[in-house]
Amino acid sequence: MATQLLRTERSGPQTAADVTDLPFKPQLVKAVFRDVTSLHVSRPAAWAAASVTRTVLTEIIDGARSMAGEHARTRLTPEDLISAIDRNVEVEVGTAWYLHSPTFHGLLGEVRNADGALVSLRERRGTRTPSGVAGAHRFEAGVRRLLGSRGVRAVPAMVRDLDGIASVFLTALARDAAKVVREGGVKRFGSVSLVAPGEPSPAPLLKDPLLALSTRRADGRTVGGDDVLAAVTMQLFGDLRQRAITEAAAMTRNTSAN
Repeated sequence: MATQLLRTERSGPQTAADVTDLPFKPQLVKAVFRDVTSLHVSRPAAWAAASVTRTVLTEIIDGARSMAGEHARTRLTPEDLISAIDRNVEVEVGTAWYLHSPTFHGLLGEVRNADGALVSLRERRGTRTPSGVAGAHRFEAGVRRLLGSRGVRAVPAMVRDLDGIASVFLTALARDAAKVVREGGVKRFGSVSLVAPGEPSPAPLLKDPLLALSTRRADGRTVGGDDVLAAVTMQLFGDLRQRAITEAAAMTRNTSAN
């Protein structure tokens, strides 16, 4: 896929009132966490995860809106979703959903086993449907609210794909946050930078504040807000990762202070 980045509208710092405006409610977030872990989930953790999911879906919707505008369409379609992901690799998240959506079936390519035999989609999906796919319908109301807040509408197939991507992404985020708690920090930490051909790679961030999330000192029974932020470093990269962390941290900080 191409690496041309889309420039979208950026939101400012969050306030306590924004918790009630989150399209993905903290109660839903906690339900997703319960699907993957028995750990207690703190309110800041639920707020942070809801904020991160909103940031990711907003980026995807804004990219799709831009593509629809180029084709003079008034409603978003799966074609716009594919084009948005193709233009901005940072939003290629929730990839487990791609095996379950007709939108992506023709784009996944062939997979063969060690004997050279073609692996079917059913085999690639596995014997058990991931909880993020099974629970995707829970996100429809939030997706529609988010679409409305961005001033756009989408065809049902596009809403279905946004539901699935949001659900699978949040499920993976919850799993990684629980893993951070169990392992006492981030055990696989890295970064990805997008560089145009011929340009030098950027210097490493020697004082990157995200590295402070790599060691955990809280108790081992509760998923906290910092655990979710640490999980974000494992799920996202680039400007989207930084923006998601900044917005989620601001929300948990401001709401805790009120």
